[in-house]
Amino acid sequence: MKNVTIVSHPLIDHSLTILRDKDTKTEEFRRHADVVSKLILIEATKQLKLMDKKVGTPLAPFTGKELKDDIIVVPVLRAGLAMLIALRDFLPAVSVGFIGLERDEKTAIAREYYKKIPQIFSTHIVLVIDPMLATGGSMDDTVSAVKAKGAKRIVAVSIVSAPEGIKRFTEHHPDVPIVTAAIDTHLNDKAYIVPGLGDFGDRYFGT
Repeated sequence: MKNVTIVSHPLIDHSLTILRDKDTKTEEFRRHADVVSKLILIEATKQLKLMDKKVGTPLAPFTGKELKDDIIVVPVLRAGLAMLIALRDFLPAVSVGFIGLERDEKTAIAREYYKKIPQIFSTHIVLVIDPMLATGGSMDDTVSAVKAKGAKRIVAVSIVSAPEGIKRFTEHHPDVPIVTAAIDTHLNDKAYIVPGLGDFGDRYFGT
């Protein structure tokens, strides 16, 4: 699919299988969600720009690199927090915005209940993270919100995606790349991804 990157890695395949297993307990689910999140977030940030930085090693001067781009991450609450926890290990100083969206189980339409986003400039890289890109509604609404705040450089990141969600999202945001670990077959009549892994937030947070 155009503008969609499926991240392929043996560790993703291994951990994603554990995430899909309905018998996986909360502790193990969290551990492997962290593994998959880190690997796809590394892929999502590989286009970050660098600039030279001079340092001194214990033996000699050295000209290395440091990040030039400023990054803002916006997790879709609540499940997106799992990916934020993974991101903090390698971008501990990243700015974070929050948009709370709750899905109506009858209509599958997301309702916004909270929004707090830092000031965004057109030069920022904005990562919008949500483990499950199902109908695409939450990701669509969140990206629209950060665009309204001035974002021009956005990457959408998910762990598991559905073709229906990708179709909706790319139609509304053809300028925003999607990075995901898997594209599953379809949504069921309750708008859950099949085969999927169930409700990511419930399984990660033990609710």
